[in-house]
Amino acid sequence: MNLKDYIASIPDYPEKGVIFRDISPLMGNGAAYQEATRQIVAYAKEKDADMVVGPEARGFIIGCPVAYELGIGFAPARKKGKLPRETIEVDYGLEYGKATLTLHKDAIKPGQKVLICDDLLATGGTIAATIQMVEELGGIVVGCAFLVELMDLHGRDKIAGYDMLALMEF
Repeated sequence: MNLKDYIASIPDYPEKGVIFRDISPLMGNGAAYQEATRQIVAYAKEKDADMVVGPEARGFIIGCPVAYELGIGFAPARKKGKLPRETIEVDYGLEYGKATLTLHKDAIKPGQKVLICDDLLATGGTIAATIQMVEELGGIVVGCAFLVELMDLHGRDKIAGYDMLALMEF
């Protein structure tokens, strides 16, 4: 199955010159979504992950079925003000400003082997912030898994030194 067949490319969205890679068709096709999840699960098994972390919001869509299939936990990395208990937080740069990600302080146990999952790797800021929080809590990032890597944005450079899986490259 060619998973790229299930990614819609929308030119000039959200602004002129940008090609938006929409994962909605992949998620809407049970066989494609299952195959993408299966491939990430196989990667997680190779890495011996015992926890999955996904940044808001599409990281939940990718990471939760992986954690479920593996029978391990999932921790959401959320925008500031969305988690109800004590958190740690990291500010990171966006194309047009700054954002803050948070993680519950008890989400990751020291020494826990963590797989970070998200829909796509773009500039790498969100994933670098997620890695920073996992490591601050004593977790070991064993890998990062994505459906899509946007090669022109060089996000891989921000997470150099970490093992990574991208099911598709654009």
